[in-house]
Amino acid sequence: MQSLDSQFILQAVKLALAEDVGAGDVTTLSTVPESASATAIMRAREPMVVSGLTLAAAAFKEVSARIHVELAAADGDRMAAGESLMMLGGSARGLLSAERVALNFVQRLSGVATLTRQFVDAVSGTQAKILDTRKTTPGWRILEKYAVACGGGQNHRFGLFDMVFIKDNHLAALRGEQPNAVAAAIARARAAYPDLKVEVEADTLEQVDQALAVGAELILLDNMNPVQLRLAVQRCKGRAQTEASGGVNLATVRAVADTGVDFISVGALTHSARAVDIGIDFET
Repeated sequence: MQSLDSQFILQAVKLALAEDVGAGDVTTLSTVPESASATAIMRAREPMVVSGLTLAAAAFKEVSARIHVELAAADGDRMAAGESLMMLGGSARGLLSAERVALNFVQRLSGVATLTRQFVDAVSGTQAKILDTRKTTPGWRILEKYAVACGGGQNHRFGLFDMVFIKDNHLAALRGEQPNAVAAAIARARAAYPDLKVEVEADTLEQVDQALAVGAELILLDNMNPVQLRLAVQRCKGRAQTEASGGVNLATVRAVADTGVDFISVGALTHSARAVDIGIDFET
């Protein structure tokens, strides 16, 4: 799992604090003396896989250099309810002003990591790897894909720039091309971007055959049922890797994995993950 870049963390934290604190935390400034100190503990309130602790720590440090942060866990760790994630001490004003930003990062990213781990555990023992998608929160893609990695998933492409992915609408735009839209699209992609990985979406077994005929290395099997997936995997064996996608959930992912596909992409990892319950408790 690759760590987040320190400059990226600082930029993300500054944007979040500017959004939340603005010109000043008027409640804290008006009620808590500048000299006041406090200690607090960030705790998991439910079982989870944690992610985003470095962002939370950076948020507290950015608000006040007087805050001491001690991590009690690391991103990617499985945590039980009640376990400590982080111990804090120092400026009471700083702790209060950064609290929500810190929790927003850890709750959201830990939610993504926790859901990802559930999918990864569900396909354990098969060859299938769980992939994320581009269905991410605008501005949070790097963070959410990092959280997927914390949960044991793998990152698909990061954007439209780092991989050629020929989807159904691309093929629809090429309808009528010879010998067929799949072959034409793959040939053009390889000619234009010879150094990039090329994947093509297949909605039917006929399109799988068309992709194999021109040497496609990776084929997305979209919204196929288990019988179709098994047939597609048999055709692709030794010739191309396969990725299943479309409506996969925790109740169905094992059956999809058992068909022998190499990858399963799940948009829900990032677009539907629930923020987990984490709290910061001030000690009296």
